[in-house]
Amino acid sequence: MNGLNTAGRLAIALVVGLLAAAVGWMLFVAFPTSTAELFGVLLAIGVAVGGLRFGGSIAQSVFPAYNAVEVAVEGAITRDGGGGIPIRAPGSASADDIVELIEEADADENAEALVLKLNTPGGAVVPSDDIRLAARAFDGPTVAYTTDVCASGGYWIASGCDELWAREGSIVGSIGVRGSRMTASGLLEKAGLKYEQLTAGEYKEAGSPFSELSDDERAYLQGIIDDYYEQFVETVAEGRDADPETLRDTEARVFLGEEAAEMGLVDQLGTREDVETRLEELLGSAVETTELKPSVGLGERLRGGAQGVAYAFGAGIAARFDDPSGEFRFRL
Repeated sequence: MNGLNTAGRLAIALVVGLLAAAVGWMLFVAFPTSTAELFGVLLAIGVAVGGLRFGGSIAQSVFPAYNAVEVAVEGAITRDGGGGIPIRAPGSASADDIVELIEEADADENAEALVLKLNTPGGAVVPSDDIRLAARAFDGPTVAYTTDVCASGGYWIASGCDELWAREGSIVGSIGVRGSRMTASGLLEKAGLKYEQLTAGEYKEAGSPFSELSDDERAYLQGIIDDYYEQFVETVAEGRDADPETLRDTEARVFLGEEAAEMGLVDQLGTREDVETRLEELLGSAVETTELKPSVGLGERLRGGAQGVAYAFGAGIAARFDDPSGEFRFRL
C-alpha cells in the first residue's frame, strides 16, 4: 500500500511538473515577445519548479504519506502555561493545545490511528481530564506509550486510550492527588505586618498562605482531595477495566515498567518500533506516522526562551509548591 502511494505521488508530481514546464516553454520561450530569450528560459524553469511543488501538494492530498498521527504530552500538564512562574518544561504544549491537536487528528480522514506519546509527571486535574476525553473520543485505535515518565495526570490521560505501552525503565503510576500551599504567616509576623481579609462564607479563605489552617479548614480541603482521589481511581478503573481496590492498594506509588506490566498497570513493554508493529496489527496495513505539533508564534518562542533560563535556575521546582497567587492548588 505504501509503495503504491509513493508511486502515485511521484506520478502526479511529475505529470503536473511537466505540464507546467510545457506551459512555461510556450509562454516564455517558443513564443517570445519583448522578453529576451534568456529571461524566457529562466521564467520557464521557475514555472516548472512551481508546478512541481504544486503537483507535490496535490499528490500529498490524493496519496497521503501517513495513516497514523502522533501527539506528544510532555512536561507538567497545565491549562495554558500562563502565570509568572513556569510550571511546565519550556517547549511543552499546554493542555488546550494538545486537545486541539487530537481533535485535528480526529477530523483528518487520513488519520486512522492515534499515538499518544506520554512523558509527564502529571499536573492540573481538569486539563488532564480534557486530554483524556479527547483521546477517548478519537475515532480509531488509540495507543499511548511512555518513554520516561507516565505518572499521576499522565496515567489519568492514558486511561482514555485503548492500550498503554512502556519501556522497562519507564516510571509509571502515582495514582493519587495532592494539595499544596505555602504559609507566610510567620514571615509576616517577623516583618511586623498583619494580613487582614474581609470575606463572606466561612471557608472562603481556606488555604490562604497568610494564615494558619484551622482544623475545620484542613478537614474541608482534605475532603476535596479525597473526592478527587476517588474520581481518579474510578476513572482509571473504568478506562483500563481494572479493579478499583487494586489501584488503591498502590498507595500512589510509582513502578518501573516491568513491575507495572506485571500488575496490569501497563499493557505491553516495548520500543517505539514495537508500538508501530502493534498499530499495523490493529489497522491491518503498514503504518506511516506523522507528528502534530502546535504552531508557535514569535512571542511564545521568546517567552519559551526566558522560561528555559528560569527553569534551569529552579523555578520549575519552586512552582511545584505553590502558584504566584498563593492559592491552595490541587494537582495530580
